[in-house]
Amino acid sequence: MKKPIGYPQLLYFSLGDFVIHPDRPDWGIGQVQSIVGMNVTVNFEHAGKQMINCNIIALNAAPRPTK
Repeated sequence: MKKPIGYPQLLYFSLGDFVIHPDRPDWGIGQVQSIVGMNVTVNFEHAGKQMINCNIIALNAAPRPTK
């Protein structure tokens, strides 16, 4: 879900959490690698490491993958 720039949002996840990009489900499940302000680096199954600006994109929590 895209948010207007400047829309206040609290980050509701932390390092190691699993997320899904709402506009790119083809990227698969990603794991949060770093958080700097509202910029989150996520390592996605099918897209590798991507930096997401959470002022613009609201990542969705994903269930932890089972092994």
